[in-house]
Amino acid sequence: MATKLTVLSNGSLRVEGDFEIVDAQGQPYGLAGRERVSICRCGLSKNKPFCDGSHKGHFEHNAEAFDLPAPKV
Repeated sequence: MATKLTVLSNGSLRVEGDFEIVDAQGQPYGLAGRERVSICRCGLSKNKPFCDGSHKGHFEHNAEAFDLPAPKV
């Protein structure tokens, strides 16, 4: 399965498929074989970069896809 990133309304970023998550120094996080994780985007998780559900009732964002403008050359 290709990597899929889903922006959830009022919540996290869900990552599914074949992926690796590394820190700023390039060291991988141990995912214990998971093929799906949720990444915090509200900043409230005590388990960053992973979501722990702390956003519930404290983070609002209606996730709706849109097209980015073409990059300037």
